[in-house]
Amino acid sequence: MKRGFEALKARWTPPDLGALFVVSGPSGTGKTTLLQEAFRSIPGLEFSVSATTRAARAGERDGVDYHYVDHEAFRKMLATGALLEHAEVYGNFYGSPRAPVERAVAEGRSMVLDIDVQGARQVRVAYPEAVSVFILPPSLAAIEQRLRARGLDDDAIIARRIREADEQLAAAGEYDYLIMNDDLASAHTQFQSVFVAELLRRNRRESWVLASRR
Repeated sequence: MKRGFEALKARWTPPDLGALFVVSGPSGTGKTTLLQEAFRSIPGLEFSVSATTRAARAGERDGVDYHYVDHEAFRKMLATGALLEHAEVYGNFYGSPRAPVERAVAEGRSMVLDIDVQGARQVRVAYPEAVSVFILPPSLAAIEQRLRARGLDDDAIIARRIREADEQLAAAGEYDYLIMNDDLASAHTQFQSVFVAELLRRNRRESWVLASRR
């Protein structure tokens, strides 16, 4: 049996209306791994490309990695409600444009935002229809173990990430779905189940409803 919902690709019918999915979780919970597998297995899922005022780095492409804009253009986007959420990081601004999300949803495609709990709160206000998913670790000790296994961070950075994880976990109750990643294979199936179930909702499949009445 293929892992998760990979077999869907051969027979999947796109919904009439897509969805906006908001995914959050502390560093070390396996969120990136779960997202990569979901994109590989479920048709019609796309990452929302953020806008940023920082300069493009070597190898990055405008419209693919980020939408690169100047501060004036970013402020205009904020003032006109063109962003679903935004944040300032080390003097540069980042935000999620609304228009590509609305266009994708109307065309039956679905967007995924990988953002922290503060950004998720902004999205809930700006786009109440968003479906939110929080990735939980089995424990804070498990996060520390995973971070140390990566071998990328020193003790000070790991300690900061653990503190940040504890703060983010306190917001888990604000989300629609919770996925406990204590077993990766099971977490893949649970995570992808959320996407598939939401995309099979009646309000996203009006054409099926109409066809069933003929």
